[in-house]
Amino acid sequence: MATTVMIAPSLSQEVQLLDGVTARAGDNPVVEAGTFKKDGPWVIGMSHFGVNANTWTVQVAHETEAAAAKDDRVSKLIILDAGFDQKKQVADIEDLIAQKVDAIIVQPVTSTSADASIAKAVAAGIPVILHTGRTEGDAFTTEIQGGAEHFGKVMGDFLVKELDGKGNIWVLRGLAGHPEDTNRYNGLKQALEGTDIQIIAEDNGDWQYDKTKKLCETLYLNNPQVDGIWSSGADMTRACVDVFKQFGAEIPPITGEGNNGFFGQWITDGFKSVSSEYSPAQGAAGVRAAVALLEGKELKKHYDYNPEGWDVEKAKTYYRDDLSANVWWPSELTEEKLQELYGKK
Repeated sequence: MATTVMIAPSLSQEVQLLDGVTARAGDNPVVEAGTFKKDGPWVIGMSHFGVNANTWTVQVAHETEAAAAKDDRVSKLIILDAGFDQKKQVADIEDLIAQKVDAIIVQPVTSTSADASIAKAVAAGIPVILHTGRTEGDAFTTEIQGGAEHFGKVMGDFLVKELDGKGNIWVLRGLAGHPEDTNRYNGLKQALEGTDIQIIAEDNGDWQYDKTKKLCETLYLNNPQVDGIWSSGADMTRACVDVFKQFGAEIPPITGEGNNGFFGQWITDGFKSVSSEYSPAQGAAGVRAAVALLEGKELKKHYDYNPEGWDVEKAKTYYRDDLSANVWWPSELTEEKLQELYGKK
């Protein structure tokens, strides 16, 4: 069995947020020490854009819960699920404000869905921590932004290198309209600028295995001649790899992500890939940011999480054949919790 490698959060400015997270360079306002200082115990609320959207979003909730449970000053964590409904997210945040929670973590459904409610929360003296998607407004207190253009460009750069700057690719996008999908796609477009790589098919798999498997079957039957595949998420990558295996075809270079099931495929089948990093422990980082603000510590307004892509050798150090395909890496969950949630029965 491979050794489990767990995240050891590193110092980001004065506060430990998440390994790989750094304060954004350039103009970056400071949330002054003491601005939101409040005696505990604290109640933290979270507006999750869609807990059951896929296996990654489920684990974000688990990582958030685990981080809150580790701090006995957090007396209660309230996670409300917007289910990718903009109106529901507005209602959820206003519900948390009405409950007078001490801090709110927001994962926005769209770039505008939460703006007015975030402003209302901050006006009520409640700090708002943003992650897993940007907003057009800037009323939030602090944000931890990973993925996005960097994530998509890491994948795009890999394909440009593997295809020597020319060829035809499929593009498998996430949920239409979600800011993370838009930004990852923009990163791909940046990587393709000035190359002779053409996108010959593009569709949304919603970051889901089942939907993407049907999509890739259709794409393959329509035209199996593809030189590479850019996939915005590992569940979609797994589905497309399974389609090529189903048809007995060679798997073209295809981009991946830190998912245990994908790592198992990659290691076993030996196809060319790169894994962009997008840890579900961003949920835990959101809790740590909330606690820091309530402790009265200074934070910057903007933090970035832009790690380098992983090769298969790094994937091997994380892969666990005793855990299901549904666990994502890197994770902060304890071994006991990993076995409880993802252990093979």
